[in-house]
Amino acid sequence: MSAVDTQTIHRVMHEIKRRRLQVLRVVDLTPRMRRITLGGPELAGFVSLGTDDHVKLLFPQNAAEQATLETLVLGAGKDHGPMPAMRDYTPRRYDLDTLELDIDFVLHGDGPAATWAEQATPGQFLHIGGPKGSMIVPDIFDSYLLIGDETALPAIARRLEGLTANRRALVIVEVENGAEQQKLDSPAQVDVIWVLREGGRNSLLTTVKELQVPGGNLYAWVATESKVSRQIRRVLLDEHGLDEQFVKAVGYWRLDDTSED
Repeated sequence: MSAVDTQTIHRVMHEIKRRRLQVLRVVDLTPRMRRITLGGPELAGFVSLGTDDHVKLLFPQNAAEQATLETLVLGAGKDHGPMPAMRDYTPRRYDLDTLELDIDFVLHGDGPAATWAEQATPGQFLHIGGPKGSMIVPDIFDSYLLIGDETALPAIARRLEGLTANRRALVIVEVENGAEQQKLDSPAQVDVIWVLREGGRNSLLTTVKELQVPGGNLYAWVATESKVSRQIRRVLLDEHGLDEQFVKAVGYWRLDDTSED
């Protein structure tokens, strides 16, 4: 890859590998956000180059799915038998020196991932796969607009930590209540707007409509419920006049689909 390529938004593909990792630590960041640190020798060679990468976490629900998991080759396209439930999560942090990987879970009480996270204890095992690829957004922008709910916090935190001191970031995050606010560290100048669902007057969408967009060359990133992400994207393009090629909006979950964690 040339030096010019590295200074543009680009995708890098990775080998898809299934890894069996052990739970090392379980820490509650807030009443509804739990960080689970996984590790073990199979984490060697793990790579996550994009701040919003995702790995697949696999949750067998019965003996047949567990048997499938033991021989599963991700990406092979073969019929392996009953497949375990899979959910996408952002790697919050990984350290190849200590062979540790942090995954942050929202404890919302539904779905295989949240159910597993609520009972996870050190010594248990979890299989992961990927990341399949990374979307690299080099730090070439003057300012960043990062919008999401609690499911987006791991990706937002990674982005902020990677910015340089001469950048500016405006972060808007919707959480359940004040107890769910997290400290977001960054070398950059960061302003954070917390939108509280509990007793709040404004929704995430309303807040975005009313905000003053940061100046300069701007990159915007949105991740929340699918319909809301689409609505926010339209507001950014139609009402705030942002450049479409520098606006990424994704749905991290769907309100009408309880299978999504």
